[in-house]
Amino acid sequence: MKKYVFRRLCTGFLAVAVVFVLNFFIIKAAPGSPVEILAGRDNPSQQLIDNLNEKYGFNQPLYIQLVKYVSNILKGDLGDSIIYNENILKIIMDKMGTSLLLTLTAIIFAVIIGTAAGLFSATHQRGIVDKVFTSTSYILNSMPSFWLAIMFIMVFATHLGWFPTSGYSDIRHTYTGIRHVLDVMHHLFLPVLTMTLLQLPIYFKIAKSSVIQVLSEDFITTFKATGMNKKKIYNKYVFRNAILPIITVFGISLAFVITGSVLVETVFSWPGTGRVMMNAIMNRDYPLIMGIYLILSLSISIMMLLVDLVYAYIDPRIRNSYK
Repeated sequence: MKKYVFRRLCTGFLAVAVVFVLNFFIIKAAPGSPVEILAGRDNPSQQLIDNLNEKYGFNQPLYIQLVKYVSNILKGDLGDSIIYNENILKIIMDKMGTSLLLTLTAIIFAVIIGTAAGLFSATHQRGIVDKVFTSTSYILNSMPSFWLAIMFIMVFATHLGWFPTSGYSDIRHTYTGIRHVLDVMHHLFLPVLTMTLLQLPIYFKIAKSSVIQVLSEDFITTFKATGMNKKKIYNKYVFRNAILPIITVFGISLAFVITGSVLVETVFSWPGTGRVMMNAIMNRDYPLIMGIYLILSLSISIMMLLVDLVYAYIDPRIRNSYK
């Protein structure tokens, strides 16, 4: 098992390195430059452009820029944002908490509700509830995130006035303690509802299809033929085997928690890393984009390793294959 973990760590490190280099060259090859934005688009001074390129090192060959950037990262320095003029790690850490609050809450609700609905539909196939759940999942799966967010704002915020339209908290009041918590929850409701509904179909379909597939296995048929208790079959064999694909999707979802949901955060003006990433892309803030992508690739590699370890813990066949 230790050898397996070591191999996965090496694979993850190699994947992060390759993704990092590819992102560096792809971002640099994209049209536009932060210097053009800083210098102004209306009759910019060529001397100002040359000075800014020299200041940020954009006038050097790409391989030299890459070497310098990698050397700074190895020292733990992600650099400073060109647009915000702040340390990149500080910017990401300041916004990460709100993104974690939004996306993690939505993912937890989605995996619990979606998995429960999928398990119920799989064990009650072709019933009325199964048809309702399946139809609802198709409808939700076809909805764009920004459209659903706008509809919720129009109905629950603008028309009914039950919830605020945007923001993390009420800037007109300085609530503290439990009042502050309730205020944040009030602002959090619509974004979480939007993201939860959008992710529900994923867990519903995976849970349902996994249970149906396990139920069709020969060993389940054998257990039923021998008269084994139905509850024991489902709890010990069906659900335990069917939960593995759900763990994979859940792990991948957790890897993207750090960057939040760009469209939902933008529509609701939620102050998370998703909006920061969108602003960085729009303003061609190369260092900030690279810093966010680096953290994202690291989180994906770490979550994939954790998912594999959970797989090995749950499924003895996987665990024994590494001995």
